[in-house]
Amino acid sequence: MSGGAEPSGNPAGRQWFSVQGITEDNRQARVDAIMPTFIETVRYWQKQSGVGANATALIGFSQGAIMALESIKAEPGLASRVIAFNGRYASLPETASTATTIHLIHGGEDPVIDLAHAVAAQEALISAGGDVTLDIVEDLGHAIDNRSMQLALDHLRYTIPKHYFDEALSGGKPGDDDVIEMM
Repeated sequence: MSGGAEPSGNPAGRQWFSVQGITEDNRQARVDAIMPTFIETVRYWQKQSGVGANATALIGFSQGAIMALESIKAEPGLASRVIAFNGRYASLPETASTATTIHLIHGGEDPVIDLAHAVAAQEALISAGGDVTLDIVEDLGHAIDNRSMQLALDHLRYTIPKHYFDEALSGGKPGDDDVIEMM
Protein backbone atom coordinates (compact mmCIF):
# COMPACT_ATOMS: atom_id res chain seq x y z
CA MET A 1 0.00 0.00 0.00
CA SER A 2 1.34 3.40 -0.91
CA GLY A 3 -1.94 5.18 -0.26
CA GLY A 4 -0.46 7.99 1.79
CA ALA A 5 3.10 8.14 0.52
CA GLU A 6 4.15 11.29 -1.30
CA PRO A 7 5.95 11.43 -4.66
CA SER A 8 9.71 11.48 -4.19
CA GLY A 9 12.50 12.99 -6.25
CA ASN A 10 12.53 9.77 -8.28
CA PRO A 11 9.66 9.92 -10.84
CA ALA A 12 8.90 6.23 -10.29
CA GLY A 13 9.12 6.37 -6.49
CA ARG A 14 7.16 7.53 -3.49
CA GLN A 15 8.28 8.32 0.03
CA TRP A 16 6.69 8.56 3.46
CA PHE A 17 9.38 10.93 4.72
CA SER A 18 12.21 12.84 3.13
CA VAL A 19 15.64 11.29 3.21
CA GLN A 20 17.33 14.60 2.36
CA GLY A 21 19.68 15.32 5.24
CA ILE A 22 18.52 12.29 7.22
CA THR A 23 20.71 11.14 10.09
CA GLU A 24 20.49 8.60 12.87
CA ASP A 25 19.57 11.51 15.16
CA ASN A 26 16.59 12.79 13.12
CA ARG A 27 15.28 9.58 11.48
CA GLN A 28 12.91 8.65 14.33
CA ALA A 29 11.38 12.15 14.42
CA ARG A 30 10.70 12.02 10.68
CA VAL A 31 9.05 8.63 10.98
CA ASP A 32 7.04 9.73 14.03
CA ALA A 33 5.78 12.83 12.19
CA ILE A 34 4.13 10.79 9.43
CA MET A 35 3.15 7.74 11.51
CA PRO A 36 -0.40 8.92 12.35
CA THR A 37 -1.11 9.21 8.61
CA PHE A 38 0.36 5.76 7.98
CA ILE A 39 -1.73 4.15 10.74
CA GLU A 40 -4.83 6.01 9.56
CA THR A 41 -4.23 4.67 6.04
CA VAL A 42 -3.87 1.09 7.30
CA ARG A 43 -7.04 1.43 9.39
CA TYR A 44 -8.90 2.92 6.39
CA TRP A 45 -8.02 -0.05 4.17
CA GLN A 46 -8.83 -2.53 6.94
CA LYS A 47 -12.28 -0.97 7.24
CA GLN A 48 -12.81 -0.70 3.48
CA SER A 49 -11.93 -4.35 2.94
CA GLY A 50 -13.58 -5.70 6.07
CA VAL A 51 -10.30 -7.20 7.27
CA GLY A 52 -9.29 -6.96 10.89
CA ALA A 53 -5.80 -6.61 12.30
CA ASN A 54 -5.60 -10.37 12.85
CA ALA A 55 -5.82 -10.88 9.06
CA THR A 56 -3.65 -7.92 8.04
CA ALA A 57 -0.11 -8.29 6.72
CA LEU A 58 1.94 -5.15 6.20
CA ILE A 59 4.55 -5.69 3.49
CA GLY A 60 7.10 -3.04 2.70
CA PHE A 61 10.36 -2.48 0.88
CA SER A 62 13.01 -0.04 2.12
CA GLN A 63 11.13 2.99 3.46
CA GLY A 64 7.87 1.02 3.32
CA ALA A 65 9.52 -1.62 5.50
CA ILE A 66 10.63 1.07 7.94
CA MET A 67 7.05 2.33 8.19
CA ALA A 68 5.61 -1.17 8.63
CA LEU A 69 8.10 -2.03 11.39
CA GLU A 70 7.71 1.30 13.15
CA SER A 71 3.89 1.11 12.96
CA ILE A 72 3.91 -2.03 15.08
CA LYS A 73 6.00 -0.17 17.67
CA ALA A 74 3.62 2.79 17.58
CA GLU A 75 0.45 0.71 17.64
CA PRO A 76 0.98 -2.88 18.75
CA GLY A 77 -1.59 -5.18 17.18
CA LEU A 78 -2.10 -3.04 14.07
CA ALA A 79 -1.34 -6.12 11.95
CA SER A 80 -0.66 -9.78 12.61
CA ARG A 81 2.22 -10.01 10.15
CA VAL A 82 4.97 -7.73 8.87
CA ILE A 83 7.20 -8.63 5.94
CA ALA A 84 10.08 -6.15 5.77
CA PHE A 85 12.20 -6.28 2.64
CA ASN A 86 15.56 -4.49 3.02
CA GLY A 87 14.28 -2.24 5.80
CA ARG A 88 15.18 -1.31 9.33
CA TYR A 89 13.80 0.28 12.48
CA ALA A 90 14.38 4.00 12.90
CA SER A 91 15.35 3.01 16.45
CA LEU A 92 15.39 -0.53 17.77
CA PRO A 93 12.34 -1.68 19.73
CA GLU A 94 12.68 -2.08 23.47
CA THR A 95 9.49 -4.14 23.77
CA ALA A 96 7.86 -6.68 21.49
CA SER A 97 4.79 -8.86 21.38
CA THR A 98 4.06 -12.18 19.76
CA ALA A 99 0.78 -10.69 18.47
CA THR A 100 2.68 -9.71 15.33
CA THR A 101 4.96 -12.10 13.47
CA ILE A 102 7.81 -10.19 11.82
CA HIS A 103 9.72 -11.54 8.84
CA LEU A 104 12.86 -9.64 7.92
CA ILE A 105 14.16 -10.36 4.42
CA HIS A 106 17.38 -8.58 3.50
CA GLY A 107 19.84 -8.61 0.66
CA GLY A 108 23.27 -9.75 1.77
CA GLU A 109 24.88 -7.09 -0.44
CA ASP A 110 22.51 -4.17 0.28
CA PRO A 111 24.47 -0.89 -0.15
CA VAL A 112 21.54 1.33 0.95
CA ILE A 113 20.38 -0.21 4.24
CA ASP A 114 23.16 -2.28 5.76
CA LEU A 115 22.37 -5.88 6.66
CA ALA A 116 23.61 -5.11 10.19
CA HIS A 117 20.32 -3.24 10.81
CA ALA A 118 18.30 -6.39 10.11
CA VAL A 119 20.55 -8.50 12.33
CA ALA A 120 20.28 -5.94 15.15
CA ALA A 121 16.48 -5.85 14.74
CA GLN A 122 16.24 -9.62 14.97
CA GLU A 123 18.40 -9.64 18.11
CA ALA A 124 16.38 -6.84 19.74
CA LEU A 125 13.06 -8.52 18.97
CA ILE A 126 14.22 -11.89 20.25
CA SER A 127 15.56 -10.28 23.44
CA ALA A 128 12.20 -8.56 23.95
CA GLY A 129 10.26 -11.81 23.44
CA GLY A 130 9.01 -11.06 19.93
CA ASP A 131 8.22 -13.40 17.05
CA VAL A 132 10.80 -12.77 14.32
CA THR A 133 12.69 -14.47 11.53
CA LEU A 134 15.51 -13.15 9.37
CA ASP A 135 16.30 -14.44 5.90
CA ILE A 136 19.44 -13.14 4.21
CA VAL A 137 19.40 -13.37 0.43
CA GLU A 138 22.98 -13.87 -0.74
CA ASP A 139 24.29 -11.74 -3.61
CA LEU A 140 21.25 -9.43 -3.50
CA GLY A 141 21.56 -5.69 -3.16
CA HIS A 142 18.78 -3.22 -2.32
CA ALA A 143 16.10 -5.03 -4.28
CA ILE A 144 13.43 -7.72 -4.25
CA ASP A 145 14.08 -10.71 -6.48
CA ASN A 146 12.34 -14.05 -7.04
CA ARG A 147 14.21 -15.63 -4.11
CA SER A 148 13.18 -12.96 -1.62
CA MET A 149 9.59 -12.93 -2.91
CA GLN A 150 9.41 -16.71 -2.52
CA LEU A 151 10.68 -16.40 1.06
CA ALA A 152 7.92 -13.88 1.80
CA LEU A 153 5.21 -16.05 0.23
CA ASP A 154 6.45 -19.11 2.10
CA HIS A 155 6.38 -17.21 5.41
CA LEU A 156 2.84 -16.04 4.77
CA ARG A 157 1.67 -19.52 3.79
CA TYR A 158 3.56 -21.79 6.15
CA THR A 159 4.81 -19.97 9.25
CA ILE A 160 2.66 -20.54 12.30
CA PRO A 161 2.75 -17.46 14.54
CA LYS A 162 4.47 -17.99 17.88
CA HIS A 163 1.45 -16.77 19.85
CA TYR A 164 -0.45 -19.92 18.79
CA PHE A 165 2.27 -22.09 20.35
CA ASP A 166 2.31 -19.89 23.45
CA GLU A 167 -1.48 -20.30 23.80
CA ALA A 168 -1.29 -24.06 23.32
CA LEU A 169 1.48 -24.44 25.88
CA SER A 170 -0.36 -22.29 28.42
CA GLY A 171 -3.16 -24.82 28.64
CA GLY A 172 -5.76 -22.24 27.64
CA LYS A 173 -8.84 -23.18 25.67
CA PRO A 174 -8.74 -22.34 21.96
CA GLY A 175 -10.82 -19.40 20.81
CA ASP A 176 -13.05 -19.34 17.74
CA ASP A 177 -10.28 -17.76 15.66
CA ASP A 178 -7.97 -20.68 16.51
CA VAL A 179 -10.14 -23.30 14.81
CA ILE A 180 -9.26 -24.15 11.23
CA GLU A 181 -11.88 -26.13 9.36
CA MET A 182 -10.36 -29.02 7.43
CA MET A 183 -11.95 -30.04 4.15
